[in-house]
Amino acid sequence: MAAPITINIPHQLGRAEARQRIETGFAKLVNLLPGKTGACNERWDGDQLTFSAAALGQTVSGVVTVLDTVVTMEIELPGVLGVLANKLKDRLQKTGQLLLTKK
Repeated sequence: MAAPITINIPHQLGRAEARQRIETGFAKLVNLLPGKTGACNERWDGDQLTFSAAALGQTVSGVVTVLDTVVTMEIELPGVLGVLANKLKDRLQKTGQLLLTKK
C-alpha cells in the first residue's frame, strides 16, 4: 500500500515565478528519491504538474500544485519507500523551500 505525503511550501514569488522555479528546478526534487533510476515523466496542466518516477523498483507518483502563495506536493510512496516517508518529506520540504526563496 502506498504511503502518501503532503508538503506545503509557502512562498512570496507569485504564481508565475513559483511555477517557473518548480519547472526549472523539479529535477532537484526528483533526485532526492532514494534509488531513483530512469526518466521522470512530467506533465503540466495549467499550474499543476503530474509526475511519476522509478525508485528502488517502485513507481513514485505525485501532483505539484502551484498557487499564489503556496506550492503543494502530494506524493505517493509505494512499498518500501513508504518507510522512508518522514525523512523524504523533510528533505523535499527543505529543498523546495530553497527553490522558492525570494532572491
